[in-house]
Amino acid sequence: MQSVLDDGKKRMLGAISALDKEFGKLRTGRATTALVDGIVVDYYGTPTPIGQLSSISVPDSKTVTIQPWDKGAFGAVEKAIQNSDLGLNPANDGKIIRITIPQLTEERRKELVKIAKKYTEDGKIALRNVRRDMNDALKKLEKDKDISEDERKKSENDVQKMTDDFVKKCDEVLAAKEKEILEI
Repeated sequence: MQSVLDDGKKRMLGAISALDKEFGKLRTGRATTALVDGIVVDYYGTPTPIGQLSSISVPDSKTVTIQPWDKGAFGAVEKAIQNSDLGLNPANDGKIIRITIPQLTEERRKELVKIAKKYTEDGKIALRNVRRDMNDALKKLEKDKDISEDERKKSENDVQKMTDDFVKKCDEVLAAKEKEILEI
């Protein structure tokens, strides 16, 4: 019974960390290395994450710099950034690629808030799926006579409380991200 709860908690923590990762990719007008984490470069015919073939840094709040280790990769990295759905324009000086993060328009900010809400809802759905799996496992334990009906009901209450706590955490993460997005 405890292993069901522990496993469920681990899976719920995973859903929260996945939500954090998705939020990291949302552009908020502030430079971060997470912006380019998802970009895959066609490096000599092999799809390679940008972080595996270059060093990425944030010298100031409006600039991301990318320095490929192989001089031959500059064009491929630049092309991958331009083809990404981030809407960023890289500037290449032959030594380093600079990406200047433009100010967000109010319309774009509202759009990003909608996207953040969708990510949060996806996270909540994942939490509810974990809750369902946990409750199913508890019912199976009761059916197999490993636990009593009272133990199952108590555990289901614990599962519901855990789910409520994680849903609340999702809402807190969303509120913080929303504030960050709308901040000028």
